Amino acid sequence: MERQVIHSDHAPKAIGPYSQAIRVGDFVFCSGQLGLDPNTGNLVSGGVEAETRRALENLAAVLQAAGTSLERVVKTTVFLLDMNDFARMNAVYAEFFPANPPARSTIQVARLPRDGRVEIEAIAVLP
Repeated sequence: MERQVIHSDHAPKAIGPYSQAIRVGDFVFCSGQLGLDPNTGNLVSGGVEAETRRALENLAAVLQAAGTSLERVVKTTVFLLDMNDFARMNAVYAEFFPANPPARSTIQVARLPRDGRVEIEAIAVLP
């Protein structure tokens, strides 16, 4: 199967040797998104809630560039710096997946790039 690199100018540029997403067949595999402002490349202020919102907005932009959307996400992985932030992250996450949410894993990590508090990756299907 052919691999297609996906890029959106409405999401932060990759900060390493990776693609924002790869499309293969009917699937889109999105790299983890931090709460980075795509215009400045800096973390948004406002704590884990603001970072979660921005990370999901960034994912939405990448998915749109691939021809799909958050509604077509089948699996996410959430990386949290502190599991004590779970409820606050979860409240924002629920706004983006109000019905029939995707499967999800949530993992506490020792550190995230740019010292972010949350990073979210996703797998979606094409319409």
